[in-house]
Amino acid sequence: MEYSGKHSVRCFLAVSLSLLVLALPEFLHAQSWYEQLVTPGNLIEGHAKLENECANCHKSFSKGAQRQLCLDCHKDVAADLESTKGFHGRSPEVGNLGCNHCHTDHIGRKADILLLDQETFDHRFSDFTLRGSHGNAPCSGCHASKEKHRTAPSQCIDCHENNDRHLGQLGRECADCHQETVWAEVAEFDHTTTDFKLVGAHQKVRCQSCHVGEVYKDLPGLCVDCHLIQDVHESRMGPKCESCHQPAKWKDVAFDHGADTDFTLIGKHTELKCNTCHIQPMAQKKPGKACIDCHQGSDPHKGQQGRECGSCHNAGGWRSKVVFDHEITTFPLIGLHVVVPCESCHATAAFKEVETKCAGCHEDVFHDGRLGETCGNCHNPNGWAHWVFDHDTDTDFRLTGAHGGLDCHACHINKNAFELKAPQSCVGCHAKDDTHKSRFGQQCSRCHSTTKFKPARLR
Repeated sequence: MEYSGKHSVRCFLAVSLSLLVLALPEFLHAQSWYEQLVTPGNLIEGHAKLENECANCHKSFSKGAQRQLCLDCHKDVAADLESTKGFHGRSPEVGNLGCNHCHTDHIGRKADILLLDQETFDHRFSDFTLRGSHGNAPCSGCHASKEKHRTAPSQCIDCHENNDRHLGQLGRECADCHQETVWAEVAEFDHTTTDFKLVGAHQKVRCQSCHVGEVYKDLPGLCVDCHLIQDVHESRMGPKCESCHQPAKWKDVAFDHGADTDFTLIGKHTELKCNTCHIQPMAQKKPGKACIDCHQGSDPHKGQQGRECGSCHNAGGWRSKVVFDHEITTFPLIGLHVVVPCESCHATAAFKEVETKCAGCHEDVFHDGRLGETCGNCHNPNGWAHWVFDHDTDTDFRLTGAHGGLDCHACHINKNAFELKAPQSCVGCHAKDDTHKSRFGQQCSRCHSTTKFKPARLR
């Protein structure tokens, strides 16, 4: 009996061990049922679908594996940790802690395991640091109800689209101009990044002055596009205002007519207004460079002196600065002729067909034309009263004796004296004085002398 009893015990143990080994998988599988019996409480509503299988969140005999199981489901948090973005990626403590350090569960369906204190949350650990007026903004202004906080928009336009007076024409980068302190305060926009750099007075112009109606694209860039109303030239100078005007001040004109054109302004020309000469648009017709092109209407010569006005006139004064070189004519001016006004000889503005003989200007009231028209035989231009004529050398009748004191007209009684010359024989002038009645012939010099006609003596 003793042997049988020991044998029976051995058999029971052997059979029991065999049954235990064969039933171990089923036992382990039945563990979830057991775990459900010992669960500490219901999961939150968001985890409720995982509640029937503890292995969804727990790994038997490995407490440290729970963090990875959480991240396998919460892939967005895992991505933040990997890229160091968002609260979980930026917070210095999260990386060393398990998820259950902050987010415990099994505390009921309605439990809040987020544990977010909006009053104390440090927004610096998020992807959007609160600066300026954002620090005073209510959370609900950006974080919509029943939405994850991580889904809150981070672009200015996402929240301020209703404040965008540009109606989207300037894109979505509001921070290029606006600041976080006050939306209405516009930051200094770097206009050099555009095709139109702001220089001079343009830097002080309000944006709306050029961008009328909040139009910021495809704006014209020519000066005349904005300053047409200020164009006193009425478009005669063309559209390139920058050729004369500067951005520093519209009225400051810096145009070098000599360097920038082939017509240098000198004398009275420097005082003229541009539209005095530029009476037509430059694109249609440029003013001529010849004097007559502008001064034809004031040409007293009526074109008879040609187009080279500069031969006589200069830019210092049209009427008072005549510098004509009379030496190039057939009548050079010498002596007192130099100071004689042009009009004294040139009776008409034609300045042509002027008499060049002395008698043409000087009426011969003294000789009454008896000595001819060649006044220069006796007179010179230094003075009408200064005359030099040597009757002894310039004629074939020497004046001797009393002849030397005679007036020219005593002998030269004919007006055409040079055609009908004065007689050279004594009787030619003294026929009336011949008391001999020609009885002694016409050789008066045989008895008389030129020193004194009486008394006479035979020679």
